[in-house]
Amino acid sequence: MIILTFEILYAPIPEPLIMSDIIHLLPDSVASQIAAGEVIQRPASVVKELVENSIDAGSTAIRVIARDGGKTLIQIVDNGCGMSETDARMSFERHATSKIREAVDLFAIRTLGFRGEALASVASVAQVILRTRKPENDLGTEIIIAGSKVESQNPVSCASGTSFAVRNLFFNVPARRKFLKTNNAELKHIIYEFQRIALANPEVEFILEHNDSEIYSLPRTNLKQRIIHIFGKGINQNLTNIDTVTSIVRISGFVGKPELARRTPGEQFFFVNNRFMKHPYFHKAVLSAYEKILPPETIPSYFIYLEADPDTIDINIHPTKTEIKFENELAIFQILLAATREALGKFNLMPSIDFNRESSVEFPVYRRDDPVPVPQISYNRNYNPFDEEHRIPEKSGHDGGQNLKHWEKLYSPEGIPLEGSGESAKLTGHSSMPNGNGKPTDSFIQLKTRYILTPVKSGLMMIDQRRAHERILYEKYIRSFAMNYPVAQRSLFPETIELDQADYLILREIMEDLHTIGFDIRDFGGNTLVIAGYPAEISKETPRDLLEAFLDHYKSTGGDIKTGVRERIARSLAVAGAVNYGETLSQEVMQEMVDHLFACESPAYSPSGKPVVVIMGIEEIEKKFK
Repeated sequence: MIILTFEILYAPIPEPLIMSDIIHLLPDSVASQIAAGEVIQRPASVVKELVENSIDAGSTAIRVIARDGGKTLIQIVDNGCGMSETDARMSFERHATSKIREAVDLFAIRTLGFRGEALASVASVAQVILRTRKPENDLGTEIIIAGSKVESQNPVSCASGTSFAVRNLFFNVPARRKFLKTNNAELKHIIYEFQRIALANPEVEFILEHNDSEIYSLPRTNLKQRIIHIFGKGINQNLTNIDTVTSIVRISGFVGKPELARRTPGEQFFFVNNRFMKHPYFHKAVLSAYEKILPPETIPSYFIYLEADPDTIDINIHPTKTEIKFENELAIFQILLAATREALGKFNLMPSIDFNRESSVEFPVYRRDDPVPVPQISYNRNYNPFDEEHRIPEKSGHDGGQNLKHWEKLYSPEGIPLEGSGESAKLTGHSSMPNGNGKPTDSFIQLKTRYILTPVKSGLMMIDQRRAHERILYEKYIRSFAMNYPVAQRSLFPETIELDQADYLILREIMEDLHTIGFDIRDFGGNTLVIAGYPAEISKETPRDLLEAFLDHYKSTGGDIKTGVRERIARSLAVAGAVNYGETLSQEVMQEMVDHLFACESPAYSPSGKPVVVIMGIEEIEKKFK
């Protein structure tokens, strides 16, 4: 008999749990920093909140000044209504606002900033200098605040309007500051916020400066000219007007032509009551309108403005106020879908039936004076279906019995070579099967212009042609970085391209690295670049296509902090330059691709980690025939 003895040990109650009162109120400074974490995420958030306040103040000219990507300085200067001495001090209190009196006002909002959290949040994590004056006053007010603490408040002589100078963002929260990205990356986010506000308010003059260099100078104009000023003259031919009015919503703006769609987001904008918003459901409606006319894996440009009764929308569901809930989302989805299709059809951008083709049907025209022909029929009067000699015609469209000869070869072992017969068919070596002349035989099959099939000793090997080319190019560019030896080809006629400001800044940031791998790009000024050379062994037709595809992929991987800049460049350029699906490859090209693939360090996976090679074993193949 076995006797088990259990001893139960009682752990002592932790000291905090036996205290009677453990809940306490946070200090105002800590509470403000927590609120700032929701509203102020990066320098671009400061630009958004302060510029929106300037617009609400009735400004017709707004100037945005930034230094070091907004980390050192963000200054917003406007010519709005200004503030009195009391209002200037009250504006930094939490939940202080001039736009909300009672809860019902939340459902009748037509202004941008209304919560009263922005200035208090900014002042809690930065050093702020405010100068403001109303037009009717002789003197203005200057307030200096650092970390929610008011250091001084004095009368000052200044221009009418308001000027906010925000210095050293997150100076008292080093854990937040160290996670800010590079200056150019933060500037890119500032540009995105600036573009959204400028597109929503074309009647306002905007200026954006960074490190004493002017990036944008946007005069007061109409919407189409504002879009052209921001994204360049090349977009002018891409815009198609959209305008629909219903009892639920009014939809206006512009949509882009299908053939100029891009691979990644960048020129997709929704606005409701002049407020930028993100709405995946409405985005799906726009894409549905482009169904079957959009190039694969691309997204069209659109600048769509919705006007709806504020009582039917809720803009208070997210701290940044970019996610908005609509009362009639399903109805608006259908209206937006129909309006977009109408805009595309109006300008002949939708596919139509072509009645002028030679293969079109001809309808006979009957006239009263024309004689009515007697129907004619021809047949062989001597045909006897029971006659043996007529059972299989001697001559027919399918060559009669000729096709019945040698049918057994379809089922012979030589018919479909599923198994290799030598060392050359192994995965570890070359896949070619040379003949007596030393030339490769047709040992590769291209399936659906997407996969390369070839027999190996263990079965059938399948290779994804695009992923294989991505792996080959990726390792080639990584070697070029390591050896600092570019492999380039010169353009016979250098190509000039104009970029929007965000793409232009990205290329300037990585220009030296691009030169290392074979690009010869020269800055022509004014967001214009000249491409005189580009990496060899690419599949794109023009340097412009290659550069645009590279930028699209590079921007889409911008949040990947684990990947170094040069590795991101190599990966993006490999994706941009790889052979596309749908391209027919010759035996020589497939042979060369397979040889280069298995010379790579990691041939089994693409740079993004997706499988490149799959082998279907003989046993698996045999199971399919049981």
